[in-house]
Amino acid sequence: MDNQWLDTIESASSLDELETIRVNILGKKGSLTLEFAKMKDIANEDKKEFAKNLNEKKGAVTKSLEAKKTILMAIALEAQLKEDKIDVTAFSAKIQSGAFHPVQDTMDRVITYFQNLNFSVEEGPLVEDDFHNFEALNLPAYHPARDMQDTFYTKDNKVLRTHTSPVQIRTMMSQKPPIRMIAPGTVFRKDFDITHTPMFSQVEGLVVDELGTVSFANLKHVMIEFLQHMFGEVEVRFRPSFFPFTEPSSEVDISCVFCEGKGCRVCSHTGWLEVLGCGIVDENVFTAVGYKNVSGYAFGLGIERFAMLIHKIGDLRSLFESDIKLLGQFR
Repeated sequence: MDNQWLDTIESASSLDELETIRVNILGKKGSLTLEFAKMKDIANEDKKEFAKNLNEKKGAVTKSLEAKKTILMAIALEAQLKEDKIDVTAFSAKIQSGAFHPVQDTMDRVITYFQNLNFSVEEGPLVEDDFHNFEALNLPAYHPARDMQDTFYTKDNKVLRTHTSPVQIRTMMSQKPPIRMIAPGTVFRKDFDITHTPMFSQVEGLVVDELGTVSFANLKHVMIEFLQHMFGEVEVRFRPSFFPFTEPSSEVDISCVFCEGKGCRVCSHTGWLEVLGCGIVDENVFTAVGYKNVSGYAFGLGIERFAMLIHKIGDLRSLFESDIKLLGQFR
């Protein structure tokens, strides 16, 4: 019987089959276990020899099981390695690096430029109240900018900020002049087309100092230097405009970066592209924050607009679609 056990073990072709053999021999109802059960029927003088013989058989079976298990485990491992084998030649040796998203890259460039001019970087909440988003900025209740077609309102009459100007208000209410700051961040408006999205990024700037120390000439110099830093040797022009929070106010254009001012479809054949708005801070804004005998200027720009012009992207919405083909161009 013991040679038959060993032959059966040796014939096992898998770990599962070997386990079945082990149970049939050494399990609770296994053949060798049943042999041990016969001990109670053996005469006392024969029990020692009988037990010795069975233990030798059990030792031989156990040793054979362990040896066969080692062999079968090695065979199973080799089969698994072959199954999991990877053809390294199927992969390109070329390593592709990532890149900053063009919007984030443009935002970083703008922030760095003004930080080098000693402007602080200030932040504020995305959900604003009426005072900070409208009233303090000389936007009375009847102003068109309050129209719900432009602004996202919450149930408790709060708003998703429509510009980062509320950060300027909060900064002035918590600090005393002089102030040189920019407010980068996300803003929200109900627009969606090739040049507008419901969520976009802005950077607004504010400079406040003693009355008479800040002028429109200062503002023009800073804006011209900034725009030529971002777009190269472009021409810059200032057009009179209107903003509730600045007076006088101006829209700022640069010569078209696509046609170099000659006129094309992008610039509507005018040779100019509007890039930002600016002006001297209205006295009503200073009154709202409790400032007296000060003067200042403010400006604001859309980061996505700058990114489109710098990288010559035709549709603003493509910046938010996570298209690898588009984003791969900026590595």
